[in-house]
Amino acid sequence: MAENSKSRVTADAAFLRTQTQSMSRNRVLSETETINQARDANMARLRALRLQKEAADRAAAASAPPSPKRKRSV
Repeated sequence: MAENSKSRVTADAAFLRTQTQSMSRNRVLSETETINQARDANMARLRALRLQKEAADRAAAASAPPSPKRKRSV
């Protein structure tokens, strides 16, 4: 009887260690995924702003009259 309870205690301890490691790993993966999602959202927002600015710059350059060319004096 004592041998069974000792092996039971050992098995329970091993199970708790494994469960704790698994929970810890899941928590780290969850935090990493949250960080990655925030980074991707920020990158998409910045990319949209950059593309919008580039389109506005191209439109402004196309609508601006060409600058007069100066003649060089010889």
